[in-house]
Amino acid sequence: MIDLDDQIAQTLRERAEGDVDTDRLLRGSRARGRRRQVHRRTAVGTALCLVGVLGFVGVTGTGLDELAGRMPWSTATPTPTVVPPRADGVPGAATDPTLVGADPQVLHFGLDPDRARYLGWEVIRDQVETVRLSVAGGEEVRVDVSTSIELPSSVTINGTSVEVTEPGRPTFDGAVRPAGGMARGLVTLWQPAPGLYARAVMLHGDRAVLDRAVKALRWGEARRCAAPLRLGALPDGAKVTVCSVDVASYPRLVTARFNLQRSPMENMSVEYRYASQGGTHTEADRTIAGRPALLSARGTRLELAGIPGTTVYADFGWPWNGEAPANIFTEADATALLADLELPEDPTRPQSWK
Repeated sequence: MIDLDDQIAQTLRERAEGDVDTDRLLRGSRARGRRRQVHRRTAVGTALCLVGVLGFVGVTGTGLDELAGRMPWSTATPTPTVVPPRADGVPGAATDPTLVGADPQVLHFGLDPDRARYLGWEVIRDQVETVRLSVAGGEEVRVDVSTSIELPSSVTINGTSVEVTEPGRPTFDGAVRPAGGMARGLVTLWQPAPGLYARAVMLHGDRAVLDRAVKALRWGEARRCAAPLRLGALPDGAKVTVCSVDVASYPRLVTARFNLQRSPMENMSVEYRYASQGGTHTEADRTIAGRPALLSARGTRLELAGIPGTTVYADFGWPWNGEAPANIFTEADATALLADLELPEDPTRPQSWK
């Protein structure tokens, strides 16, 4: 057998001209050999460690999902989620479809939190209940549920207002088809229970995502339209007609809205917005329950001040056509309402929402 030095020199002489520094090549070859041995030993050690970890998982029952956060190669942080609390003692839509929309502060269906993430929810009294959701790797899907086939045509998806149109009478057959009014949208309409009508729509077509979103819905449960603020006593004769919460950007941003009505011409909304990077409004010209507050120049909006990162205001005295109608909510109504609000110490702790 030819010695390694002679073999290297012979090979290179056949392929090149001039003398060859065989000592240098030999040193390099041996160094590479040592590096390969180290790499092999490292790979074997890592594999044995992984086998040991997996063995530990099997013995202790620790799931890989929990373990992933502690693996050296796993750096992704799970997206925080919000799940509205259950409405104890309230049946779901599948049990009693007539309850859908009856109470603006209760949703009569929900999601499997292991399969989908809540982005927002809304109830409009006597009309529709809505949940916006996303499934892993998919975009936003909006689900509207009602006891009427007349579902709202104007909806907001991914922050975009769109028109969802159905030619003729809607067909609730569960088929997936292009959504009228949207270039790339998809829609499916079906009946989760007799007397109940549902529609799921997405802005950009992906049938697999839409199918997973529909399968993540749960019709046998009821959940509260929980928000970071809680309304106290309402003005005499007023009732809540809308509860709407957006948590798509939680925990950086949370918004909520309640609409109140006393008559067709008497409406007031309470708006809430928490932004983790938001400032603190300090301008004020009055005090409400010990908190500074500011009345707008128009005299139809009353805002609480001095709450870090948070905006809370009551918008009253509308419709407005240059002159206030005779029957409207007043500043006194808005003041009493804001004085009785319950606000959380930490808006990013949804377990404290009511």
